[in-house]
Amino acid sequence: MKDYTTPSIPLPRLPLALIPIVLTIALLGVQIFYYDDFTPHIPLAIGFGITALVGWLQGYRWKDIEGGAFQVLHVAMPSIATLIIVGMLVGTWIASGTVPMLIYLGLELIDPGWFLAAAMLMCSMVSLSIGSSWTTVGTVGLALIGIGDAFGVPIYWTAGAVVSGAFFGDKISPLSDTTNLSPAVTETNIFDHIRYMLPTTIPAMLIALAVYLVVGGAEGGAGDSLARIETIKQGLADSFAMGLWQLLPLVVVIGLAFFKVAPIPALFIGVMLGGGVAILTQGASVHDALTFAHSGFAIETGAATLDSLLNRGGVTSMTWVVTLMMFALAYGGALERTRCLEAIVGAIMKRLKGFRGLQTSAILTSIATNVVSGDVYLSIALPGRMYKPAYDQVGYSRLNLSRAIEEGGTLVSPLVPWNAGGAFVIGALGLTVTAGDFSALLYIPLAFACWLSPLFGILYAQLGWFSQRADEAEEARSEAAPLAEKRG
Repeated sequence: MKDYTTPSIPLPRLPLALIPIVLTIALLGVQIFYYDDFTPHIPLAIGFGITALVGWLQGYRWKDIEGGAFQVLHVAMPSIATLIIVGMLVGTWIASGTVPMLIYLGLELIDPGWFLAAAMLMCSMVSLSIGSSWTTVGTVGLALIGIGDAFGVPIYWTAGAVVSGAFFGDKISPLSDTTNLSPAVTETNIFDHIRYMLPTTIPAMLIALAVYLVVGGAEGGAGDSLARIETIKQGLADSFAMGLWQLLPLVVVIGLAFFKVAPIPALFIGVMLGGGVAILTQGASVHDALTFAHSGFAIETGAATLDSLLNRGGVTSMTWVVTLMMFALAYGGALERTRCLEAIVGAIMKRLKGFRGLQTSAILTSIATNVVSGDVYLSIALPGRMYKPAYDQVGYSRLNLSRAIEEGGTLVSPLVPWNAGGAFVIGALGLTVTAGDFSALLYIPLAFACWLSPLFGILYAQLGWFSQRADEAEEARSEAAPLAEKRG
């Protein structure tokens, strides 16, 4: 297979490199804000076409552009497959009573006065244990959305707490793929990397927890909320068999993740268990179980609120999200193949002076790559590769870089709706975005831990706090690198 990452054509000039990004962002702005329609698919597709045209002007052939897009799509196929399987999981877990059971238990055990804080802490513990923010969002997070709705908590507040907790665990768990990718790209030790992220992670989580504690009880004690809770509990008890069997799919999936079973087989086993429990305990037929996995669960309880909680899931529910991811990833792959992103990062690096600007720029470049390319892995790998020599030159440890790309990459990905992380959150939690109603996207500013952590990183860079200089081993490596290049 041809290596589409090997540069064979010179970098484009900065104005040319900026054209596909500026025009695509302008198209997205017109679509979303002028036409009041959150469907970014076609603007991203047009952005891909503009990037291909810029590449043709540079001398690239269609096979080169196509290869760059397909290469990124190939890397992201596990994420796309995970999205599809989560859709199946949601449908079968509602049918089996797993999600209804979790909602029922949550309504029994969680005090509405501290629901948001409890949601964040619960997702933090699960994600830290299994190292997967997506699994946490698609299982525990989904149940918490139902519990929050029963408590009268707006869905965007619950989603913000779920995302804060789930991606906190993904950021500092040694089992996480992105937590392993960041030190791998920067050639640092994973446990040093995790330790070095704590100064930004801990204050961000504490502030988020404090906000959720204050806000979480705003509507919890109202009489209408209590009546609403009782109505939902009664509706769940009347519609589903409740027992320990209903918790089996969740326990098995979390156990498989804890023992480092890959997400796709672990989640698919959860789908099979959900369908089996639905057949054995809820009276569903085999055909029903297959339908729930494909088209989602459907029920009419007579209570509109409960029906809105339960009628969801299935492969078809992820179609909008999957197609959005594919457009965004193809666009990002074309930008990388034509070296437009590389040209922009290179222009930024030429203007940097000193560690403060370098660290701040690394964080912002990861964030910008997340926004432009839609791919969390690219937002970690590209800045990590590009900025690595600069840290050696200024005499600062690459741990600063690994923290920067983790903050701008992992934590920002769920805040960008067309990014793999953001698209997954929207699809898995059922955050409906319709023309003229973008309220579900309010979870983005309410996921405090995700955007506070990069802000702390920038603050520390400016103040010189938690900014480790290179040790002797790193200095020796940076001195040896030019010699190796000369010999080569």
